[in-house]
Amino acid sequence: MKDKLIIKYIKKCNPKGMEMLIDNYNGLLTSVVRKHINPVLNYEEECISDVLFAIWENIEGFNNKENSFKNWICAIAKYKAIDYKRKYISKISEELDSNILYIDENLYKLDMEEEINELLSSLNYKDKELFKRYYLNGDELEEIAKDTNTNVPALHSRLSRGRKKIRRSILK
Repeated sequence: MKDKLIIKYIKKCNPKGMEMLIDNYNGLLTSVVRKHINPVLNYEEECISDVLFAIWENIEGFNNKENSFKNWICAIAKYKAIDYKRKYISKISEELDSNILYIDENLYKLDMEEEINELLSSLNYKDKELFKRYYLNGDELEEIAKDTNTNVPALHSRLSRGRKKIRRSILK
């Protein structure tokens, strides 16, 4: 009897119907949503609001010959909760993926820096700086020569000797 009255009020767009729905079925709707929305429980209230709105909007679709009102609203709650779960888990997953990618890039950079420093450890400070500027930063030898008050052939010689030192240190 209550269900018929709730349906009648909601179909006539009378807010009293929603009040009665909440009074009679709020606990049931909450438990259905909670069961299916887990682990994103912080969206539970928002989901329940959407469930109530969906009931209000789709009351014309209810057919008491096919289903009981209770089962119908539980089905709406279940599928809304599943939609929320899908939506927010994919959002959380994307955020985690971007964080993991950021962490991976930083770890990769740290590993590369360690390897480069290890390779260059056999060189003196000036040669290390020359190698970093030329090979890592891509600076032109003319620019490096100007900054260090050296000529380009001297830098070629230092690079050649440095490569030989690095080769010897690797082969040890």
